[in-house]
Amino acid sequence: MAILFPIRLSAYSVHALVWVLLGLVLLVFPPLNLSVNLPVQFWIKQAIHFCLYVVAFYVNTLIWVPKLLFENKIGKYIVAILATVIAVTALAWLVEYWLNLPLLMARAFNPTAEPPHGAGHVPKWTIVFTFFSTLMAMGISTTIAAVQKSQKDTLLRQEEVLLRKSLEQQKTDSELSFLKAQINPHFFFNTLNNIYALTMINVEASRQALLKLSRMMRYVLYETQKDTVLLSQEMAFVQDYIELMQLRLTDKVEVVFKQPSPLKEVVIAPMLLLPFVENAFKHGVSALHSSRIFIGIQQMPDSLELDVRNTLFTDQSKSLEQGNGIGLVNTRRRLDLLYPDRYRLSAAADPTQNEYQVHLTLDLS
Repeated sequence: MAILFPIRLSAYSVHALVWVLLGLVLLVFPPLNLSVNLPVQFWIKQAIHFCLYVVAFYVNTLIWVPKLLFENKIGKYIVAILATVIAVTALAWLVEYWLNLPLLMARAFNPTAEPPHGAGHVPKWTIVFTFFSTLMAMGISTTIAAVQKSQKDTLLRQEEVLLRKSLEQQKTDSELSFLKAQINPHFFFNTLNNIYALTMINVEASRQALLKLSRMMRYVLYETQKDTVLLSQEMAFVQDYIELMQLRLTDKVEVVFKQPSPLKEVVIAPMLLLPFVENAFKHGVSALHSSRIFIGIQQMPDSLELDVRNTLFTDQSKSLEQGNGIGLVNTRRRLDLLYPDRYRLSAAADPTQNEYQVHLTLDLS
């Protein structure tokens, strides 16, 4: 209704303007220019003609145009228009004949003379004028109806597009919130388990771990509520996580974290890099064998690249899509939503290097 109201208001204004102009041009100005005393019957005829124009106008606007023209029934529409014009012309002729207007007009123009032979008949030019003036009124009504329908359709399409975009945005926002809510508890569940295990081995180290976890929790609770964070903040978070994980690792595990230097500050989605790092620690560490985890972040002029490589173990050779828990699956979904067609992600085992390799490229332009 909010869409249609302005259209209806505009239609009323246009129709009023049309009837004022038609009334002045067709029914008022011509007789006023005559220097004769016109009979009352003439003005009665003019009023009836005006009513006939109005009826024909709205029969066309409300019936013929929507039921025939807009339904592509062009032939039937033309027949309906001609039938309406002929009917109005015939009724106008009957009104003039019924009011005996031809004879009265002849006497008005020449009161002293006898009316000429045939003065009682309706002149042909009057019939022709009525025919074409009615046809003109019908044409105006068709034009107005077509323009208003076009405006209405355009507004409805715009409203549908806006509504669709709004619903899609709401859906995306809801899904992102849901995915982020899943990632954060997943991370803290694993981290708390690590700290619990560490308390049984080294109390001082567990205190340090709690301090780091507290700093990370502040980041998650406050910074990740934003749509984007600074790259330096995200990297500091990842570094805290790596150091937290290293507290419980043995000397058999080598961890390398390579950061860009100098760092160019850009913004990225929060908690986007952690699942890949977490995956390396989950699947690339063994209590019996030597292992290595490499985490490298590189900056290009308009992109960011993340390389994560970890030692491949036969009993832990699950791929990125299969056994990494809820975090990595959701991260790929977040990438689809936040960076559509602006990221490249590959993950595969390389038996020749005995590594599982993940490479992510984000287009930040």
